Amino acid sequence: MASGAGAPPPPPPEHATQKVADVIAAFRPAKKFKAPTQRTSITSLDFDDTGDLAVVARDDETLHIYNAALGKHAKEFKSQKYGVHLARFSHHAQNIIYASTKVDDTIRFFSTHDNSFTRYFRGHTDTVTSIQLCPANDTFISCAKDNTVRLWDLQSPNFQGMLNLHGAYLACYDPSATVIAIASQPGHAVLLYDIRNYDKIPFATFDMADLNQRFLGPDGGEWSKIEFTNDGKHLIISTTGTGHFVLDAFDGALKHFCFRKRGATGRLGPQAFPSTQGPNAASRPHAALGQGDTCATPDGQYLIGGSSEEGLLVWDLSRDAPSDKYTHAEHLTGPGKAAVVGYNPKYNMLATADKDLVLWQPDPDIMM
Repeated sequence: MASGAGAPPPPPPEHATQKVADVIAAFRPAKKFKAPTQRTSITSLDFDDTGDLAVVARDDETLHIYNAALGKHAKEFKSQKYGVHLARFSHHAQNIIYASTKVDDTIRFFSTHDNSFTRYFRGHTDTVTSIQLCPANDTFISCAKDNTVRLWDLQSPNFQGMLNLHGAYLACYDPSATVIAIASQPGHAVLLYDIRNYDKIPFATFDMADLNQRFLGPDGGEWSKIEFTNDGKHLIISTTGTGHFVLDAFDGALKHFCFRKRGATGRLGPQAFPSTQGPNAASRPHAALGQGDTCATPDGQYLIGGSSEEGLLVWDLSRDAPSDKYTHAEHLTGPGKAAVVGYNPKYNMLATADKDLVLWQPDPDIMM
């Protein structure tokens, strides 16, 4: 997988052009990057648009860039003063936005080319819990514990719009970039807004109270991530509990509850993120932050995630769920927990992280 330091990136491997369904069961760990110390954890992970690069944030207040094509660590950047979480590539791989974890709640626009800040996005007054870049342009959406959802443009330091919503800690765009979904677990609801009329009432509201009670119970876990599948048909709400909700994106009906019998990875959900405000603002949480420990495959056919055991869980969303909606997972053996998960569609590559970062690729011997 690795190549000489001066060599050009290799062509995509043959399996990169294969259907996910043809390779999903053959994924095996291919490259492991060990953490400098087992006292720190990776808290977020993202691939750039080309799939060549990955960025991870660690709770030792560093950013790391990896060349996924070559399987090499590329750069390290320090953010000791403000901390770093929810690092996301812009549509230009040399620029990254990320949330602060201490001092203030500014979102920072960072250039890896010259190790400097291009812009500061100020407005949130408590811990940022979610950041997602728009798939179609240079706008992004953020949520925070100040009960606001803010819309931004990378070209301006001022937010372009704001919604005041109780407990709205998670948000995402649909693949067409015309809809935003906002999740409020305290409000027991998922709200869908037309991006052109976000200041109007939502055009759809999915009441999650009964589903939350039935599948998670009163103390069953937090919602940790919201994501549309790439075909736009499903909306996935991942949790820190015993499983994840897969909803029909049009009417909110439950299609699957992706059950994990071994329990969760132990990462904090957004409600439990420590506040940057108050007397305990500087204290480090007892568990590592997270960004949700699942991701949908590019074809929308599978959900991939972690649990308390080592390796990966894979849920098949293409099949009809049983009458009780409990969909069980297949297990892929691997080193360490998959507390953070990402899919790189260019190379048909998976990345998982807890303490260490692991890149997964299909084993050709298993596919034969």
